[in-house]
Amino acid sequence: MKDRLRCIPAVHELQNHGQFTTLIHETDVDFTELTKQLKDVIEQIRKSILTDSWQGAIPGTDQFIDEIFHIVKGKIIKQMDFTLKKVINATGTILHTNLGRARLSDKAVSHVVETAQNYSNLEYKLEEGERGSRHSHVETLIKELTGAEAAMIVNNNAAAVYLVLRALAANKEVIVSRGQLVEIGGSFRISSIMEESGAKLVEVGTTNKTHLYDYEKAISPETSIVMKVHTSNFKVVGFTESVETQELINFAQRFENVIYYEDLGSGALYDFRKHGIGEEPVVREIIEAQADLVTFSGDKLLGGPQAGIIAGKKALIDRLKKHQLARVLRVDKMTLAALEGTLIDYVKGDKGIQNIPVIRDLFQSVEQIENRATHFVSSLLELSTHFEVKIIHGTSQVGGGTMPEVELPTVLIALKHHLITAEQLARKLRIENKPAVVARIQKDEFLLDLRTVSIVEEELLLQALVHV
Repeated sequence: MKDRLRCIPAVHELQNHGQFTTLIHETDVDFTELTKQLKDVIEQIRKSILTDSWQGAIPGTDQFIDEIFHIVKGKIIKQMDFTLKKVINATGTILHTNLGRARLSDKAVSHVVETAQNYSNLEYKLEEGERGSRHSHVETLIKELTGAEAAMIVNNNAAAVYLVLRALAANKEVIVSRGQLVEIGGSFRISSIMEESGAKLVEVGTTNKTHLYDYEKAISPETSIVMKVHTSNFKVVGFTESVETQELINFAQRFENVIYYEDLGSGALYDFRKHGIGEEPVVREIIEAQADLVTFSGDKLLGGPQAGIIAGKKALIDRLKKHQLARVLRVDKMTLAALEGTLIDYVKGDKGIQNIPVIRDLFQSVEQIENRATHFVSSLLELSTHFEVKIIHGTSQVGGGTMPEVELPTVLIALKHHLITAEQLARKLRIENKPAVVARIQKDEFLLDLRTVSIVEEELLLQALVHV
């Protein structure tokens, strides 16, 4: 063993080896970093020899030196590779939380790139030549689209809820129906956020039934907010009753200094109900009903970047903007650019929103998906003989904790590989393919839903399957 350890070359010898110089050029790391990686690998090899677990070439041979540099190269490539990677989402779940939710439109992406690569007027008024507000870039658009007096942006909707409660109801009471104390996801609960904010939760009604008289009994001089949480990530059916928004707004207006605040969660700027998709209220409707404040997400039904949007009465928004937490929770220039690019498409109307991938995917018909699936299967069978393929009818999901009761009719491509199982096929496409492919498995069939696969991605998906 000692002889084997003595045969390990010294670091300075390896630094003078031709492969060391080659690696510097191939990996684009400098001399110091490559030396560090080399030392780490030699130490690992030394330990494995001492524990008699080394399975590589014999120390002292040319093959051993080759193996050292091979290990170093692999280590550097892995370390320098992005861990956040492109994924082809063939699951049919449009707002797949684990896969990044909403894809951005071309306009939003180009605006992000331009903003990221250059200086910008993030907090600067070009006409006046003086300091400005970062909120101004999207506030006008949100006001136009929702009818609100004012608006501001924070980094997600949970932050929006927290800011509203902390700034406007700390040490005061907030009345909420028990049936609306939702868990947003990842164990984040409305009740917990409220507790952290310092607001005092006053629960009214029961899980399935809440009446106006429940709110009337709960109101007190300590009440700051009457809050309604839209249950966008679940639906209670059966023997249920709740108080409608307009009725709650009218109730809150009877009391001086009591704010009516509605957390819409998903936040639809477009009325999907016109297409028979879900029952999500439109933000403008709640504002026009005279709600004081509304909060909603940027990366769900809106189809933009992760953000929490707060819209409502100017006096309240001004208070929120001045609160110390507003700086803690503010968004960066790239989020604002992505949101601005997305909102501009909304302002254009029905034609513009077709540029937003989330809406485009939602509106795809079964006939459109079936035509794409038929063409895809034909191409696959021409290029590969390894699959048994059939086209079946199924459903897609909206996802992202949105429209839980909605199932979108779709067409699925069901694959069975002749040599490997569906699980093995899924693993290969996730780990070995670039970009990674994520799909569904059901009854040992690998299911592809092209609803969430772009036209450009179809060719990449096809090649991925052909080369399995």
